[in-house]
Formats: sequence, structure tokens, C-alpha cells
Amino acid sequence: MLKKNLLKLIRFFGLLKYADQLKAKRLFHQDLAELKRQLAHQNDFQITRLYPFIYDRFEVSGSVKGHYFHQDLWVAQRIFKNQPIHHVDIGSRIDGFVAHVASFRPIEILDIRPLKNTVTNISYRQADLMNPQPNLINYCDSISCLHAIEHFGLGRYGDPIDINGHLKGLQNIYQILKTGGKFYFSTPIGTQRIEFNAHRVFSIEYLMKLFEGKYQINQFVYVNDAGDLMSNADLSPENIKNNFGCHYGCGIFELTKL
Repeated sequence: MLKKNLLKLIRFFGLLKYADQLKAKRLFHQDLAELKRQLAHQNDFQITRLYPFIYDRFEVSGSVKGHYFHQDLWVAQRIFKNQPIHHVDIGSRIDGFVAHVASFRPIEILDIRPLKNTVTNISYRQADLMNPQPNLINYCDSISCLHAIEHFGLGRYGDPIDINGHLKGLQNIYQILKTGGKFYFSTPIGTQRIEFNAHRVFSIEYLMKLFEGKYQINQFVYVNDAGDLMSNADLSPENIKNNFGCHYGCGIFELTKL
């Protein structure tokens, strides 16, 4: 009985999808006919090819969900508010967070991957943050590492396999940042694990132990499994223990180096 009901549901949703396709195609041809009718009265443009995008009319205007959308915007806003002297980023998304920050201030990037082009307000140097950076000790008063530390040592970006890659990266970030400086950090949160070779997922309890004695936590927000930002999250023992109910969420911290 269960199998029969499942087959009925599959057929039902398949029919719905087919009906949506027919509707989209019908509307496309209606619009094409109307455009041709209007073009008959002026010759500024000609239709040189058909390039159908028949489903966009049914989409929402955009997405305001997900790890990267929320972390990039939230941290960029915090940097704008805090106005550091020198901000450095480690491995964050260029066409998201870095671009946000570069719209209002200079930002320097350190990344193991090459960057061929730079633009106004963005400077770059190639560096493997799993290795010590003695020339960068006490280098800046503000640093960010968003959705990047979880990759260190897993080989995804050409880095050497190192089970302690994330620890080495965090230690180097700690040394680069001046005392009293801000560290903006985000990473996947949930039951602690490695999903090779994509990323690690960290438990909040593990992260808290890494921060202990090194940083004061100024703010913590997180993105839940549904992709929504949860502000003013209470780092209570219960929430820490269950990772705010996340399987693959994103914890976002603003920290001050002690």
C-alpha cells in the first residue's frame, strides 16, 4: 500500500511539473508573438536568435538565505561600524565578503590560491596560513576568516594534508592580530566531523575551548539549517551542547584578542 501511494505521489508531482512546463512554454510563445507585433511598427531592433528563459517569471526576486549571504553581510557591517586601521582577510569569498568591504575601505587578502586580478581597495599576497608567518606577527588590528578554516589541511585547494591544519591556521591568525584587535570568524557548526575532502564541521563546544584564554567573545550569531540568520544567540551550556540544533549551520563570531 505504501509503495502504491508513493507511486501516486510521484505521478502527481510529475504531472504538476509537466503542467508548469506547458504553461511556461505557452507564455513564452505568447510574449514572443506580442513582441513581434510591436516590432512591426519600428525597426530599432531585430530578433536575431531565441534564447528562452521560460522559468524566471516564476522565481522570487532573489535569495536572502544561506551561510555566505548572511556571514558576508553581517561581518562587513561590523567592520564598517568598528572602523579598524588595517583589515586583513584570510581566504574568504572574493565576490562576496571581500567585495562588500572593498566598497567602503581597503582590505588586504592572504590566500593559498593565486589571485590574478586586483581592484581598487583590494591588495593581495599569496601565503599558506598553515605555515608560520614571522614577518606578519602583530601585523593588523582587524582580521577575518569566513568559511575557510574548515578546509585547511584537507587538500581541497592544493594545500598539503594535515589533520591539524585548522589549528595551525588559527594559531597563525592569532599571531598576526594585535592584542585588542578584532577577529571575525565563521565556520560550519554541528556534530563534529570531517566530510572529506570538502570541509570539517565543528561543534561549538570545541570552538569555545579553542578561544578560551585567547579571545573574548563580543558577539555570536548563527545561520541555521534552513539558511536563516539567528541574531543575539545565547551561548548557554545547553545551546552549546546541542549546537543550536544545527546539523550543518554556520557559526559567526566577533572576537577580541586578549
